Amino acid sequence: MIQLDERKQKILDAIIRNYQETGEPVGSRTISKYTDLQLSSATIRNEMSDLEEMGLIVQPHTSAGRIPTDTGYRLYVDRLMKNQLQEVDQTRDFLLKRVDRLEKMLKQLAQLLAVNTNYATMISGPRYGGVKLKFIQLSRVEPTKLLAVVVAESNVIKNTLMDLEAEISDEGLLALNLLLNNNLSGLTLDEINLAVITRIKEQSEGHADIVEKVLASVAEAIRGEDELQIYTSGATNIFKYPELAGGDKASQILQAFEEKKQLTNLLTDHLNSEENQGIQVYIGEETSVQSMKDCSVVTATYELSDGVKGSIGIVGPKRMDYEKVVSTLQTLMTQMDLIYRKPEE
Repeated sequence: MIQLDERKQKILDAIIRNYQETGEPVGSRTISKYTDLQLSSATIRNEMSDLEEMGLIVQPHTSAGRIPTDTGYRLYVDRLMKNQLQEVDQTRDFLLKRVDRLEKMLKQLAQLLAVNTNYATMISGPRYGGVKLKFIQLSRVEPTKLLAVVVAESNVIKNTLMDLEAEISDEGLLALNLLLNNNLSGLTLDEINLAVITRIKEQSEGHADIVEKVLASVAEAIRGEDELQIYTSGATNIFKYPELAGGDKASQILQAFEEKKQLTNLLTDHLNSEENQGIQVYIGEETSVQSMKDCSVVTATYELSDGVKGSIGIVGPKRMDYEKVVSTLQTLMTQMDLIYRKPEE
């Protein structure tokens, strides 16, 4: 870890903040006005030369100011993340609404983050490791149409409309509800094996087709990791930053957001790595997504309850406002933990 004295640290911070705001190389005269150091331009130039020798800033063109390097950003981010927890009232108010459907909540949350940060955002649907089924309710909608409501732990709900080949009696519907709940309640998806399925079908009195559709709905409610859903928003925010909008850069990033395969791999890797839990910042070449090598990617893990986890990612230029992004994500994680993991009243 590179150690900086207070003067160099403040100058590096000022260079990064100014570059975040303007996207232009930063000169010593600008820094002399930007900081509270009350130093001359000559003294600041000497300090900037030291920072350049340390590999923290670079001069892109002769007679130009300096811009941060990936190493400079890394030092800035690591220091920033040691003490960063602020209140974001808009995020808290949004979460307190507790949208009924998780899918709708995650989509709206991606949109909210994109608006608040002015960057591209991505959120994975949760992975349900070991989550148990709570109950199933089959209800008649029409003579040959049923509504199956599947509820798992953490109030994960899946509603499915099923068309029947023939009408089922009220007694038969009641018996099927009892059969499904007696055999499936309290089981995880892994525990609903072939033996369980065969037993239910044998006891379903000619309604094996309904059982198959219900089990498909259960599997979708307790979704496996190979079916990770990704919700995105704000991809066009990339065009706001000239260093990403030129050439093929923007189109490649937009393609990644449209196809989502690379995003799925990125967020899955984040979830799979024990040491990468919490908030992580990937600068330039540190990201695994080839089209984002000129970007910074900030990821975070959210947890709705034990075993129900997902990932959030924010993509922007290397000069992104790390302080705002990290603060927003930390507050979001805190509020989700308070709201979704606290015991129900």
